Amino acid sequence: MRSFLILLALALVASSCGFRKYVWFISIGYGTAIGLIGVGLLALFRDSLTIGTASQCALLVVYGCRLAGYLVYRDAKTSYNRRMKGEIKSDDGVSLAAKVGIWVSASLLYVLQTSPVLFRLGDNRDTDALCYVGLAISATGLVLETTADLQKNREKRERPGRFVDTGLFRLVRCPNYLGEMVFWTGVFASGLSVYGNAIELACSILGYPGIIYVMFGGTRRLEIRQDKNYGDDPEYRDYKSRTPIMVPFVPLYSVKDHKWLVA
Repeated sequence: MRSFLILLALALVASSCGFRKYVWFISIGYGTAIGLIGVGLLALFRDSLTIGTASQCALLVVYGCRLAGYLVYRDAKTSYNRRMKGEIKSDDGVSLAAKVGIWVSASLLYVLQTSPVLFRLGDNRDTDALCYVGLAISATGLVLETTADLQKNREKRERPGRFVDTGLFRLVRCPNYLGEMVFWTGVFASGLSVYGNAIELACSILGYPGIIYVMFGGTRRLEIRQDKNYGDDPEYRDYKSRTPIMVPFVPLYSVKDHKWLVA
């Protein structure tokens, strides 16, 4: 419990940037919190780390730094802010109480997401096959989302007024969100052999579906925005009709009508 509370405190500190701009609670603050949690795990359990658990913690740090760095860079671009004007609710419409609620609930989710690593370290479990399987899955997810972001940035520089349908975007329309889901699937899978009680299992079960829900919510917002921007383009409509929105080879082409995805 002590380690869990320390990680929660780190997540709260890292994501407090959202009080400046509330969307940062779940964007820049998200990446910063995951990175800081990774650092916290390395510090808290420095005397009992194995190659596997140290690699898991390091991967969280790399994941968080990459995501936060990318989002800071994107947010600093004048063209991005101009394009998103009117798409994101301004801070003026968000009360302090609502901001506190988002801050606390998001920070708790970030700790729950990383809890499989915490439980392995806290219970002094040895590195096993599932740890390495989870590492491989998470690393694959990190490569996927990094590649997708790089491909999208390149295409937007060359053809700023067009949707992206090259590279990984031929496989799914939201490969960066797919990479996120694969990353956290690896983290969850790595802990399947270490949950020592119902509380640990519940924490992990809450964390994993929680971030999957958030990713589908982000996908819905993106689809609505793309339909608004490109809906009159026959090429876009054809691309949308034949390319799954999130999961390869699964014929799910739209989620915008699923209003329960409001994350």
